[in-house]
Amino acid sequence: MKVTICVGSTCHLLGSRSVVERFQALVKENDLADKVELSGKFCMGKCGEGVCVTIDDVTHIIQKDEADDFFKREILAKV
Repeated sequence: MKVTICVGSTCHLLGSRSVVERFQALVKENDLADKVELSGKFCMGKCGEGVCVTIDDVTHIIQKDEADDFFKREILAKV
């Protein structure tokens, strides 16, 4: 599973760094390094709505405080 998190200016201001760090920790905690590929990308075109996260080419918009629930629902449940 390929997970891409926007690290552009607006998403950074909206908390993308904390989302990246939390996803990295959750991948490690759940021993998913061989199943989940995390990457970053500049500007995914949804500036200002929240942090953009793409999973296998499907874009989601999340708030930084939703990272854990989103990970469990959209990543952990599907690997």
